[in-house]
Amino acid sequence: MSDNSEILGEIIARHHHREGPLLPILNDVQEELGCVDAESEALIAKGLNLSRADVHGVVTFYHDYLPTPDARPHVQICRAEACKARGVEKLIDTASSAAGERVRISTVYCLGLCSAGPAARTGDDLHIRLDEQAITNLVENA
Repeated sequence: MSDNSEILGEIIARHHHREGPLLPILNDVQEELGCVDAESEALIAKGLNLSRADVHGVVTFYHDYLPTPDARPHVQICRAEACKARGVEKLIDTASSAAGERVRISTVYCLGLCSAGPAARTGDDLHIRLDEQAITNLVENA
């Protein structure tokens, strides 16, 4: 067992009493350990009396859970219909070019800012009404 087993045990204990504790546990594991790896999946499954397949299915369904840590800054760009209608597709290429290998770019489907898109998120910060210059600045300053 790794040094993370104690941390995982604390996280599981913190949420075990809740109805539907799996997602809060996964969120905390991702936040505290930087990933939800196979060992974490196994310990969570055991702690919640679930199969490893049940936990793995949830982990792989959501794109926020990484199998290995990635310390790079992360910019999430909304690619839902409202942002598409406002030209986000062109911004994705611009963001990827500005990011290179230094910043991780991913797309998400709806940040809930449909009236103010195109939109992006960095950490807990939301950015709206983006154009090519704004997305470049956002990525370069991430």
